[in-house]
Amino acid sequence: MAKRPKVAVIMGSDSDLPVMKEAAKILEENNVAYEMKILSAHRTPADVARFTKSARVKGFQVIIAGAGGAAHLAGVIASHTTLPVIGVPMETKELKGIDSLFSTVQMPSGIPVATVSIGSSGAKNAAILALEILSLNDKRLENNLTRFRTALVRSIREKNDRIKS
Repeated sequence: MAKRPKVAVIMGSDSDLPVMKEAAKILEENNVAYEMKILSAHRTPADVARFTKSARVKGFQVIIAGAGGAAHLAGVIASHTTLPVIGVPMETKELKGIDSLFSTVQMPSGIPVATVSIGSSGAKNAAILALEILSLNDKRLENNLTRFRTALVRSIREKNDRIKS
C-alpha cells in the first residue's frame, strides 16, 4: 500500500518543474511521500481552491508552492488553508525573480507564507523546511536532519583542511 502524501508540491506552470523537482528529490531522499501538481492561481483558480480546501482531510501537513512573475499561487493557497505554506519564487527572464520574490513574500497580516529564496536553492530549502515541520512529530526525520546538518559542518571543515594544506 502506498503511503499517503504528507507534502503537496504545487507549481503554477510546467516550466517550474525542473526547479520543483529539487524539492521532490529531497523529500524522496528522506522517504517522505508527496504529491506534485500544476495548479495556476490565475488559469485554474477553482482547482487551486478545491485542492487546497481538501488538503488537510487528505492528510497533507505542508504545502510547497512555486510560481513566477505575479507569483500569487502560494498566497492564494494560504488563503484557503491553515496548513503551513512555503512559497518558492521562480526566476523570471525580465526581473530575474525579484518580481516573484516580492509577490510571494508580501502577504497581508493573518495569511502567512513562509518564503524561501528564488529558484533551485529555494526549492531545496522549502523541502528542508517542510522536513523540519514534519520532524516535530517524527523522530526519524529529526535524526535525518541532524545527520544532514552534521554532514554540512564536516564538509566545510574538510574544505578548510584542504585550504590549509
